[in-house]
Parts: sequence; C-alpha cells; structure tokens
Amino acid sequence: MIDRSLITRKMSLILEDVAEITRLSKLPREQYLKDSINETLAERYLERAIGRMIDINFHLITGLDHAPPKDYHESFVILGTLGILTADLAREMARAAGLRNRIVHEYDDIDPERVHEALPIAVRQIPVYLDHIQRFVEKESQG
Repeated sequence: MIDRSLITRKMSLILEDVAEITRLSKLPREQYLKDSINETLAERYLERAIGRMIDINFHLITGLDHAPPKDYHESFVILGTLGILTADLAREMARAAGLRNRIVHEYDDIDPERVHEALPIAVRQIPVYLDHIQRFVEKESQG
C-alpha cells in the first residue's frame, strides 16, 4: 500500500533541498570554489535530496507489491520499468545513486568542480522526477 502522506512529505523536503541547490548552482564557478563551505553544503543537499528520492522509490516499489530493489541504482531503473518514470529519466536518475554513494562514502576525493557542474543538472532533473512521482501518486489515489 502506498502512503501518499509519506511521499508528499518526502517531496516537500526534496523541494526545500532543491531550492538550496538552485541557490548554490547560481554561484559563479570561481566564487563557488573559493569557499569550501559551498561544496560541503552542495554535497549535503544533494545527498539528502537523492536519499529521499531513493526512499520514495523503495516505498513505491514495495507498496506496489514488488520485491525491494537490490540497490539504490536499481530503484530508479525499476521505476522506469513500472512506467512511473520514463526509461530515459530512470537511467539519468539512476546515476544520482552513484553520486550519492560517492558523497556518503567519500569514494576517491570528490572534485568540487564536478559537484558544481552537477548542480544545474540536479536543478533540472529533480523537479522532473518529482513531477512523474506526483502524477503517478495522484493517478493511483484516483483509481
């Protein structure tokens, strides 16, 4: 069973993070890189937003009586298979799981320039993901 209030709460929190990611994405490269707090904030906001998307993914998949995904990456792919996300969006968003893992586990040193480059991509993709989730949840609650 899908808990619409849980998904709505997670989506609201993601939107708060996206607002901060948007603010950081607008900083010129030099200004962003000049202060290490910007990278720390960006990493944390990305980690939280991606983690919350993964929570939504797992909730939807298991709420639809499917087995839990074997990993975070697969959680996005399965949403594509189920038609909740388009296949292209599912593949694009699945890469976010890898970014989250690198941030959380500090695989290699994270390049601040690459994080800065990822911010506008996140600002574009996360709302599209949320829109797909919202439409699916609305459709499910009506039918």
